Amino acid sequence: MKSEKQQITDQEWSKLLTPEQFRVLRQHGTERAFTSPLDKQDSAGTYCCAGCGQPLFSSETKYNSGTGWPSFWQPIEGAIETSVDRALFMSRIEVHCSNCGGHLGHVFTDGPKPTGQRYCMNGVALKFVEP
Repeated sequence: MKSEKQQITDQEWSKLLTPEQFRVLRQHGTERAFTSPLDKQDSAGTYCCAGCGQPLFSSETKYNSGTGWPSFWQPIEGAIETSVDRALFMSRIEVHCSNCGGHLGHVFTDGPKPTGQRYCMNGVALKFVEP
């Protein structure tokens, strides 16, 4: 069942989000590496979708991947969905917010234990909330 957030039109989203958030979350863009302050954020808290506010990742699963984007080894259960992204002449697994469908980034299989996953997220697609 779709939530109310998923019923929002692109025109409505463009009024709710900054231009960069809209480009990333709704148009599948990517922010430049090393531009998000969330890449270096190391406080305890929760990383939520900047579009709808759904909790996505706990700070307990965040690590410094050295890629220039906030990276996590595991999402909060049920918080994300994935699809295959065949843009840029390659196949990658794209990560979306399970509530509003916003594009968050991609997941790769070169992450740390215990999952071996690297959820490489666009910082502009996230909002950090302290406890």
